[in-house]
Order: sequence, then C-alpha cells, then structure tokens
Amino acid sequence: MAMAAQSVARSHAASMNSLIHPISLRNSLKKKKKRFDSCRQFLCKKRKEENWGIKGLKERCQRRVNAIVDQNVEDDEMSGLDSDDDTNLLSIVMKFGGSSVASAERMREVADLILSFPEERPVIVLSAMGRTTNKLLVAGEKAVCCGVSHASAIEELNFIKDLHLRTAEELGLDSSMISVISFMLNDLEQLLKGIAMMKELTLRTRDYLVSFGECMSTRIFAAYMNTIGSKARQYDAFDIGFITTDDFTNADILEATYPAVAKKLHSDWTSDPAMPVVTGFLGKGWKSRAVTTLGRGGSDLTATAIGKALGLREIQVWKDVDGVLTCDPNIHPKAEPVPYLTFEEAAELAYFGAQVLHPQSMRPAREADIPVRVKNSYNPQAPGTLITKERDLSKAVLTSIVLKSNITMLDIVSTRMLGQYGFLAKVFSIFEDLGISVDSVATSEVSISLTLDPSKLWTRDLIQQELDHMVEELEKIAVVRLLRNKSIISLIGNVERSSLILEKVFNVLRKNGVNVQMISQGASKVNISLVVHDSEARKCVRALHSAFFANDLLSEFDAGLQNGLPFVPVENQ
Repeated sequence: MAMAAQSVARSHAASMNSLIHPISLRNSLKKKKKRFDSCRQFLCKKRKEENWGIKGLKERCQRRVNAIVDQNVEDDEMSGLDSDDDTNLLSIVMKFGGSSVASAERMREVADLILSFPEERPVIVLSAMGRTTNKLLVAGEKAVCCGVSHASAIEELNFIKDLHLRTAEELGLDSSMISVISFMLNDLEQLLKGIAMMKELTLRTRDYLVSFGECMSTRIFAAYMNTIGSKARQYDAFDIGFITTDDFTNADILEATYPAVAKKLHSDWTSDPAMPVVTGFLGKGWKSRAVTTLGRGGSDLTATAIGKALGLREIQVWKDVDGVLTCDPNIHPKAEPVPYLTFEEAAELAYFGAQVLHPQSMRPAREADIPVRVKNSYNPQAPGTLITKERDLSKAVLTSIVLKSNITMLDIVSTRMLGQYGFLAKVFSIFEDLGISVDSVATSEVSISLTLDPSKLWTRDLIQQELDHMVEELEKIAVVRLLRNKSIISLIGNVERSSLILEKVFNVLRKNGVNVQMISQGASKVNISLVVHDSEARKCVRALHSAFFANDLLSEFDAGLQNGLPFVPVENQ
C-alpha cells in the first residue's frame, strides 16, 4: 500500500508540476512554432524558386551542368591539358545504322571502312543489328498474351538469339564474349517471361526491352575490333551521361548530357586511348534513372549529341543510301543525291517524312556548328550529302520533295474567330491536353485548316477513339470537319525562288487534274507543303520530280528574264 501510494503521489506530483509551470509550456510551444514557421518559409522559398515543374527541372539540370563544367575546368588545370594541341584527341563521329551491321559480313565491312581512315580517331555509334528492334517489339507484344510457359518459344526471341550468337561465332570472338552475349540473351528471355506473367507491356518496360539490341551489337563489334588488333572500348549511352526526360519511347536529351559525356569520353581517351563504341538510341531518365529511348532513328541524335559534347570536326552518318535524295527512290527511280543541305533544310526534310535522318538530330549539330555528312556504307565512294549552317543557293531552285502519307486533316470553322483574340490558343490547348502533334497550319478570318501527325509519339498511329475525343472537344467551340486519307507533299527549296516553285507546281498539278486541298508555307521559308488525297500523292510526286529535276529549270527561268519574257515552264509528258 505504501509503495502504491508513493507511485500515485509521484504521478500526481508530475501532473501538478506540469500545471504549475505554464510559462515553461508556453516557451516550449513558441520554440516549436518558430521551427515550424522556419521550415514552412524554407519550403515555400524552394517551391517558388523551382516551381516544382519544368522551371525547376531546368534549374536543377543547369546546376548539375555548372557543377560538371567546374569540375572539368579543375581537372583540365590539374592535368595541364593543352587545348590548342588536339592532334591526339578524338576527331569525328561515325554512326552506322542497323542495316550496316546486320550480319558478321557487314560488321567486317564496317570495320574495314573505319580502318580505311587511319588519320581519324573516331567515336563509333551503332544501332541494333538489322531488324532486331522490330523483332524485340513484336516479341514483347506476343509475350503479353502467350503465357509464361510459352515465352521461351517466341519465334522472334529465337531469331534474335540465333542472329547474335551466330554473328559472334562467325567473327571469331573468344568464349568470354560469347558468354557475355549468352548471359544478355538469357536476361532478355527472363524479361519476356516477366512480361508474360504480368500480361502488360508498359512504355518503360518497352524501352528496356529494345535496349538489348544496341547493347549486344556494340559489345560484339567492339570485341571484333579488339580481335583484329584495333583497340576499342564499349559504352552504354545511359552509363556515360546521356540524361533524358522520363518520356519513355520518345525522350529528349537534357543539357546536362553534354558536359557529362565529354568528361567521361575525354578522360578515358586521355588515360587509355581506345576507340569508343557507343550504343545509339538510348539514355537514362533524369528522375526515374531507368533506360529511355530517343524515338525511332534516335541513334542519329546520339551521334550529333556526342559531336557537340566533344566539339568534334565532323559527324558522319552512314546509311544504306547515297545521302539525302531528291525524293523517295521507291516513288521515283531517278531520285538523285543532294550534294549540299543546310541544317534548316535537313530538319524540315526529316520532320516531313524523309527517312534518312532523325527529326531532332540536326539540333545539336546546328548549335555547335559541326558539319554532318550522310554517306552510304554499301557505297563508300559516293560523295554523299554535306549538311552545314549555310550553302550557296544562287543556283538552287528545289532541293527535295518529301511525301508523308496517312495524314488526318481538320477544318475548324467558327465566327468567334473574327476580330477576337484567344481562339487559336483554345484550339491548340486541346491538342496539347491530348498530346497530339500538328504538322501544318493554314488560317483565314473564320477558319483553321491543319494536319495532324499520324504518329503522335513516333511509335504508333492515332486510334479512332482519340480522334473522336478530339473532335468532341473542338465541337464545343467550333464546327469541325475531319478528313482522313490525306498526304502532305513538302517541297524543300530556295525561298528566293518561291514564286517560280509555286508557278511550276500548279502547272504540273493542273495538267494532272489534281486539286490541292490545303497549302502552307513554313515559317522557316524553306518549306512549302501541299495537302492532296492519298490516292493522288505518289503520282503527284513523280510528276513534280520529273518537272523540277529532269530539266535545267533555273536556266529556263533566267533565259526568260533576260529576254524580257514571262517564264512558261516546259512540262514533261
């Protein structure tokens, strides 16, 4: 009883003690409130500075860039690097597409081609072996519905296994490298089993899946170069500083990439020179830290980004055609290589359907003013196409004709546009919300005509449900007409000759009985786009190519001016 009483007494005393010291309690609460207010002010300040969004991303990336640049400067000062002496530094980028490394024989030819330039110290960028990327995507789609027990039997998986193991053996690679490739193929099989188990193929998983192609092709090629006595070192782009947005399947390279890549490749080269062999097409998401891809043809962007990062003399893109052509050779058999292009012309050609270059690949080269040369790995003697900041346009009329099929066209009519502001903003905010890209636009006082990119993410076509939803949203503010099965014919040419180009074009189309449903001249002033029906498009391109490239059009025009006569184009039948 006495002990219990003492315990109760102590408890009571403690509670009484808390009651008889209100000043201490108030002081404690004040201190806690002060700390809380301090934390709140700090967070508000950070939120305001970084805006928790795009602005914040840019600022954080810029801080990372500055930190890396500062470290580079310190490293250079410590190593006593003489920037004026670049005779032993990396000199060019050589990028080879999938068809160029599609087999053991093709890899040998590419190796010989590289070694035929002994004066160069190249960085090599490779795509996956021919058709591997497509096979991986098909395998992933099949895995979703085939079941775990059948994943190992997927035809595309076995094709990829056979191709890579056979290539490694035919190139005479040692057993250790064959084991590395076998291990990667086993990982690929396990990934497909995981997809089969989950019955789902997310965009993130899709990027990881297709990354196996480049990772294996570069390892095989680097090992072969070492086997024949040319020292090479393989790199995965996502491990050497290619930092991207987290937009899986279509990521953008962030500015932090350039100093990070430069530091890694330069330091490795100076400490132990070996030809870098880098995976194209791949990066690492800045937030997720997961593998990302740069969209179809993204290896071109990898090459130009490395060229900019290292400040190299030239970027060479080796394809299976003799450079950028005057039109698609599958449409017109007499398509010819274009010897010179500007970055602006090349970007327009790529965006409007030319398959030779990635649409975004010109940006790093243009920013660093590094020439890009497009060559044919099957025909190295061909001069190819040289892309530079400027070129002589005094004798140029039309550079190239590009066809983009399967376009959707929208006519949007509303009297609300007349004399009002904000209407166009409402229209394009709907496209932004739906993630749909617009190709070409033409406007009048009360209407807008525009075309939609058929592959909003460069990976798949717009589906009907998306189009229906888009029309439903637009009909809230305007009358909308949706027109399918259209094609854009883009004419890339000399702005100083735009009147001559248009005159010739409409004469050709009139003679072929083709009505143009929309016309738009890009802000770049090097591109004129015409919208026609799909069924007439290829005929139009053939007729236009014959009219512009079969005759010396500029000589005819100049002769007419000298004689004081209006220009009357001669039509090819």
